[in-house]
Amino acid sequence: MGCTYSVHALGKKKKKSIPEVVVFVPSIRFPVQSDLHRSLKGIVPREIADKFSSLRNQIVLVAEDTGGSAIVELRRALNEYLSVLIGFTKKEYNLEGLIEFKWKIFQEGRQDSCVANAWFEVLSAVHLMAMLTLSEADSLLIPQDHSGSGIRVVSSDNKREAVDLLLKASGYLQFCVREVLTRIPPEIKYIICQKATLSVKRRLACEQLIYFSQAYQCLLGCGFNQGHGKKHLRFIKWKFLEAKAAAYYYHGLILDKDSEPASHIGAVSCFLAAEEILAESRKACLSFCIAAPVTRAAPLWGAMKILYQKIPEVASRKSQMYGYLLEQEK
Repeated sequence: MGCTYSVHALGKKKKKSIPEVVVFVPSIRFPVQSDLHRSLKGIVPREIADKFSSLRNQIVLVAEDTGGSAIVELRRALNEYLSVLIGFTKKEYNLEGLIEFKWKIFQEGRQDSCVANAWFEVLSAVHLMAMLTLSEADSLLIPQDHSGSGIRVVSSDNKREAVDLLLKASGYLQFCVREVLTRIPPEIKYIICQKATLSVKRRLACEQLIYFSQAYQCLLGCGFNQGHGKKHLRFIKWKFLEAKAAAYYYHGLILDKDSEPASHIGAVSCFLAAEEILAESRKACLSFCIAAPVTRAAPLWGAMKILYQKIPEVASRKSQMYGYLLEQEK
């Protein structure tokens, strides 16, 4: 399904430094420098427009100069920027659709989004604060040899501080989901989701499969199949099956774009496999819920909310359309 490992050959003369990672931090997005003065001219007082533009450009400059490593400076600049930005979300300013806020993925250097919505800008800024906090927690949990003895350890203070940072990051993300996403118009959220091509969605699902499989094997190898550990393992299995169903579904959609009969047969096979795996994931969800401590399954949301509806529908429709091809194949 297009799942491949990228292997880079390391030359004998040139050594490649591979950074250690304890806390996984997704790709960090930074704002792109923009001329906001022109967009705000005549709408808000000049001094407010100057301050707003200056604060945003300050974030851009610090991020580009330090590569995002100046976490304290970036956090301070983001807090000041958000204090002004939140004011612009008020209806009295009526900025909806007037200012295009551009962001880029730092590691790739390409523009990621350009959305004319103040609440989406709030979402991007708070999300950046969460990613910076995760990055800071990661740096604290990497073992260090402070004594020169050759033994690398993580101090108790660093562990406590890292846990506090992880809780803070989760708070930022929870705020994004509960307080910000609900204020963004559905059409904007839809456009952002549609930017990902089918091949990208398939690749992401395949990557999820790899990570969930690695996590499951790692925990299983640590004797984690006792007490609450059993519930963790069942959760991973549940999510593994959901990702697998998504991968088959997206692969089927890609195959179905071709006009060849063989591609349609392959597509139907993928859709039917996705439907079967999705049924297994429901059983895995029930198994997770009844494992101690007993819990309720969270409501479906995001991509899986759509896929739980789409996969059975598409599997039924396509199998009816191309059922004769399957019969001929037999």
